[in-house]
Parts: sequence; C-alpha cells; structure tokens
Amino acid sequence: MSEAQSVTPDPGIARELTAFQQNILVILAEEARYGLAIKRELEAYYGDEVNHGRLYPNLDDLVEMGLVEKSELDKRTNQYELTTRGLETILDQLEWEFSKIVTGSDRADGLRELIADYA
Repeated sequence: MSEAQSVTPDPGIARELTAFQQNILVILAEEARYGLAIKRELEAYYGDEVNHGRLYPNLDDLVEMGLVEKSELDKRTNQYELTTRGLETILDQLEWEFSKIVTGSDRADGLRELIADYA
C-alpha cells in the first residue's frame, strides 16, 4: 500500500472535541470527581485559572454527548464520571495519535517504556 493509500485509525468523536474537553475526559479517566476538583486539575495543567463559565458549559456538553455522566452528590455538588463511551473516545484518540507518532521501532519502544512506567 502506498503512503497515499495507507489507512490510519479514525479518532471518532474525539475529533469533534476541543483540547479542553479532551483534557476533562483524561482527568475523569483517573476517577470520578466533582466540578471543583476537575477545575483544580485543569488549573494545575494549564498553570492558569479556569473560570466556571468555561468549565461547566463544557462539562454539560460532554454529558450531552454521553461521554460523561453527571450525578448529584448533595444538593449543591455534582459528581462527574467518565462513561464507557468516554473512555473509548480517549482510546480512539490515543490510537490515532500513536498511528502518527510511531513511525519505527525506536519510537514504538519509547512508547512501550512510557506505558510501562504507569503499568
């Protein structure tokens, strides 16, 4: 198969998400969290304040897409949890990224080492 004909994995719905939304999914892949905990994780990542007006509409969009499930912890606090579809979305995106990054055995070995650090 020529380069022009090569088939790479499809990132699926991940291609419709913003980087900010993808980062929310990655944070929730670790464990379910309430909104303020997600906000703190994002602020640590970006090194800057994330305002509520940015976070909560994006969380609502992810819930609408079926990637995140929202439940009530108490009258004032909601918890957000990654759904199976949300995890599949992250994995589809990673597969697509790996198909672009891994161009030889050296790069594949580098990714294996990286993954082994977290296994």
